[in-house]
Amino acid sequence: MSVPSLAAVRASNAAFSPSYTPVALFVGGTSGIGQGIAEAFARHTHGNAHIIIIGRNRSAADSIIARFPKPTATTGITHEFIQCDVTRMRNVQVVTKELLTRVPKINFLVMTPGIATMKGRDETDEGIDKKLALHYYTRWKFTNDLMPSLLNAKGAGEDAKVMSVMAAGRGGEIDLEDLGLKKTYSLRSNAQAAPTYNDLMMQEFSARHPQLTFAHAYPGPVRTPIMKTSDSTLIRAASYVVHPFFFPFMFSQEDAGEFMLRGLLRSAQGFQRIGTRGEDMGMKNYFGSELARKRLWEHTVNATQV
Repeated sequence: MSVPSLAAVRASNAAFSPSYTPVALFVGGTSGIGQGIAEAFARHTHGNAHIIIIGRNRSAADSIIARFPKPTATTGITHEFIQCDVTRMRNVQVVTKELLTRVPKINFLVMTPGIATMKGRDETDEGIDKKLALHYYTRWKFTNDLMPSLLNAKGAGEDAKVMSVMAAGRGGEIDLEDLGLKKTYSLRSNAQAAPTYNDLMMQEFSARHPQLTFAHAYPGPVRTPIMKTSDSTLIRAASYVVHPFFFPFMFSQEDAGEFMLRGLLRSAQGFQRIGTRGEDMGMKNYFGSELARKRLWEHTVNATQV
């Protein structure tokens, strides 16, 4: 399969011209890939969209939003930030409850929160490992809680798409007897579990709501500040070696945003896996089963209750 050029991707994204005013949420959109996708979306909608960025860093969000194109439309246009520490499920629930009261439809839900750390299992006060909270549980909860607004968008004949940007195709076999990794946590088991959990999550959501689109994407190597802002001294130090050496082989945030936006806009109804240039990567390196989907779903419902 041929991969599209950046110019072709930009042209494809620029052709997006919905007949409705789109509503898009970007969880983790204050930096990195999430920022890149949010900026690309604002750019190609010419600011004529209700865009919500959710994260912790208000000053970063304010700066990003200030650079969005000024809308020409006069109704339904808001560019806003909601502050939330999404490592806690109770915080997510507060935000989703608020959104359901004032945002009756959601067309695009994009989730990219992440962390680079060398720590072992680091539980929040809710009993969930912080890294897995960002890479999986909070994404499930945003999707599950905001389902009424996604269904409303679809019912109105509009797009209703969810994308989790994690590491499609980079997972591994998971232990169904230790979902959440309370007993067998390691950096390796975490790295294998999170991508597979995201596959299973999106596939199960698709089975339950086949009229919507649920995508799991792998953005590839991207020049983001995630290593330089790590809580690990080793990772921060390594960033000064890794980034210059691999710089020619890494996407910029802006280019990654374009590629991921292409994948989002072009993704079809059902379960999708998206590659580094927004292409459909199929089921390559998929680790899962119907049993695993059901078991993970039951575990996640219990783990995210607040």
